Amino acid sequence: MTPTGEHDRVNADMSAGTADTSEGSEGDVRWGVTLPLPGLPLRAHRPLFEGLVDAGYTDVWTAEGGGTDAFTPLAVGAAWAPSLRLASAIVPVFTRGPAVLAQTAATLADLTSGGLVLGIGSSVPAHVSDINGIPFAQPFQRTRDTLRFLTRALRGEVVAGDFDTFSIRGFALAEPPAVTPKVILGALRPRMLRLGFAEGDGAVTNLLFAHDVPRVVEAAGPRRPGQELVVKVFVAPTTNSAAARAATRPFLGWILNQEPYHAFHQWLGNGDLLADSHARWLAGDRAGAAAALPDAVVDGLFVHGSPEECREQVARYIQPGVTAIQLYVRLPPSAVRDAAAVLDILRNLRPGDTRDGGHSS
Repeated sequence: MTPTGEHDRVNADMSAGTADTSEGSEGDVRWGVTLPLPGLPLRAHRPLFEGLVDAGYTDVWTAEGGGTDAFTPLAVGAAWAPSLRLASAIVPVFTRGPAVLAQTAATLADLTSGGLVLGIGSSVPAHVSDINGIPFAQPFQRTRDTLRFLTRALRGEVVAGDFDTFSIRGFALAEPPAVTPKVILGALRPRMLRLGFAEGDGAVTNLLFAHDVPRVVEAAGPRRPGQELVVKVFVAPTTNSAAARAATRPFLGWILNQEPYHAFHQWLGNGDLLADSHARWLAGDRAGAAAALPDAVVDGLFVHGSPEECREQVARYIQPGVTAIQLYVRLPPSAVRDAAAVLDILRNLRPGDTRDGGHSS
């Protein structure tokens, strides 16, 4: 069941209009970076937050897994650089109640003049069950229900009634945000992508090759003005290919063998590239699963090279339908402590005017 007054826009939106894929040139695309950077304490990030705008960035993004939570960095970011748009990608829908998510979003929205994008998603059992002890049950339904709750609550509506995965006796924000935050979904495959655009403000996707982007855009379906398709790109700016692969392969070996990402790449047609790794993972050989990833997979999903070479690879993700690029940047521990040098790297990672895959610095 859906709560009293809930209006299901899926059928109407999927049959009305056509997909707006006009965005995709650099001038239309927002640029963000995921903070905090690995290896640097959050308390030392103030110069990075304050320098992002001058480095060409409009957004600061956070993620949530086994490390820093998603909201504390956004709160300090609002204090240090209030003109930046705050964004999460993603906050799991299982680890906080719907009302707590709404209250947190409303509080953050009040702190910033740059706007807020609340990215939510099902996450993976390793984050929900293994480290939080919460059953990973009905992930699509829970994500859908949380999206429906948040879109109403953040508009200032009173929400009451039965959803499929929880019931709300009655909730309303005492002071709804003056500017309603966008709510987008972490989405990999068609069902979640369509949900994000049919009932929310769009979607964020990640860990895909640049040549996979058109399939994701097509699967997302029609969109309304202002909706977003965010692509998260993982970058290791170093010319030492062996070091870059050694540093990023364990993460890729783990994440690509989580069921949502394995299914994602099966759908994209990349299953053969990952088959050996997945077989080893299922056999309990985690190190072997990482080692079995082809270099082309590691290089394509966690791009590396000089900042200029990385910039060229990042620019390939700027395609029709993409509205924002979110960079996850991995730097050597020795490099992250020099804020000026980090900002210079970030400045060089962000393409200038890009048309037809080219760039100018």
